Amino acid sequence: MSLAFEQHNHQHCIHDALAEAKALCEQRKLRLTSLREQVLTLLWGSHKPLGAYALLEMMQQAQQAAGIHKTLAPATVYRALDFLVDEGLAHRITSLNAFIGCCSPSSGHSSHFFICSQCENAIEITSAPISQAIASCASEASFQVHSESVEVLGVCQQCQQAT
Repeated sequence: MSLAFEQHNHQHCIHDALAEAKALCEQRKLRLTSLREQVLTLLWGSHKPLGAYALLEMMQQAQQAAGIHKTLAPATVYRALDFLVDEGLAHRITSLNAFIGCCSPSSGHSSHFFICSQCENAIEITSAPISQAIASCASEASFQVHSESVEVLGVCQQCQQAT
């Protein structure tokens, strides 16, 4: 499991995520538009989950820095996020009303997250035992699960060591 809290080459993360997203979209005959790519790049540029309005502000700042004075609407960002989530390239973290890039978009999986309440970084984990426990409990309750997401709030190792 690769942890957002560990030291690593973050530019490498972004590059790999974009390359995988482009390949998946090409394979699925979908368009990874420049806007969708920009949103995904911003999501991968931070290990902190980002809300749509934070993304919108970041995109507008980037446009202004490039001398572009075009106004972006929130709906534009939401459509890009919907595409990225629908295609498994990003996840919505419901408790934060925010989004984060998916670590394994080419494999179907349930999203589980550890979210640090101090630094606000989030890491995606894949845990068969968690998914099996949910499936077992759902079966006992005669409940049909369509999707699952577990969000665990706590304190990461770096923040624990800093206090």
